[in-house]
Amino acid sequence: MYTDQDLDAAVSAGAISPEAAAELRNFIARRAAAPAADEEHFRLLTGFNDIFVAIALLLMLTAAGWLGSQTDASGGGLLVAILSWGLAEYFTRRRRMALPSILLLLGFVGGVFFAAAGRVASSDLLFGTNMGYPLAGCAALAAGAAWLHWRRFMVPITVAAGAGAAILTAAALLLALVPPLRLHGGMPLMLAGGLAAFTLAMWWDTSDPTRTTRRSDVAFWLHLAAAPLIVHPVFSMLGVIDGGSGEAVAAGIALLVYLVLALVALAVDRRALLVSALAYVFYAISALLEAAGTPGATEAMAALVIGSALLLLSAFWQRARRPVLGLLPAAIQARLPPLAAPSGARLQR
Repeated sequence: MYTDQDLDAAVSAGAISPEAAAELRNFIARRAAAPAADEEHFRLLTGFNDIFVAIALLLMLTAAGWLGSQTDASGGGLLVAILSWGLAEYFTRRRRMALPSILLLLGFVGGVFFAAAGRVASSDLLFGTNMGYPLAGCAALAAGAAWLHWRRFMVPITVAAGAGAAILTAAALLLALVPPLRLHGGMPLMLAGGLAAFTLAMWWDTSDPTRTTRRSDVAFWLHLAAAPLIVHPVFSMLGVIDGGSGEAVAAGIALLVYLVLALVALAVDRRALLVSALAYVFYAISALLEAAGTPGATEAMAALVIGSALLLLSAFWQRARRPVLGLLPAAIQARLPPLAAPSGARLQR
């Protein structure tokens, strides 16, 4: 059996052309009545050895972080960052192992951030009146570390990590520069950051609508990072999280918001928005069922409703996308993943 990684390696080695690899993917996808783009492939595992190495890396980096922290406030993060970069030279650059590469990227960027934060905390700067400035500095260093890592290793999740660090930098600076934002500006800033990450994800996504290159993997991780940044503040500002008066009304509005998210997810052919909002929708449906007078089994019934709806949506994803795409201008449709071709027809390229 050939995997996507095998096809990518064959293309890189010049054994087959990118067009031939795309045709093979589409042929296999036609048998499942869905284009290859619809499968949302991303590289997480190349084999069980990825899990084996990932467990070893977690043990090693955790131990290194703890031992380093015993000597200096920034020692743990610095040691983790150094080890993560060194190990990535072998497991990422040479072996190209997917899951270990993700862990090593997070270890490097996170290590740089916590090393900087430890240094700032040990000098008592973090506890000043403008703590946003040192926090922004730490996040900016993490964003720079992500950029260096991308230039060297080009792991798809790196762009999402760098974008997250950049969003944190901007938010911390705004909170430091505009004191009134500290009271009620947290959620709007988070929403703005999520929309920025979503825009960046769409920039990568529309450059590869057939989803056959590394750019699609980059877009996937950006969507995964953007989704909670959008969903959490929206549902929080609706009052779904903290409850209170008008809980049933807020739950109904939350379901309408989720419907809008579902339409966006169908249009761009990304399911991350739907997954990120599941906890809030579960709470909203439970609240509506309880308000309707069905206490006691609301959680189970809510889970049954959500599970059934998601399974139906998965089974008829392409059919559900068709009317949604039909509402969009042709220029936008051309930059989004294509619909499944009718049986026996050639897929769009």
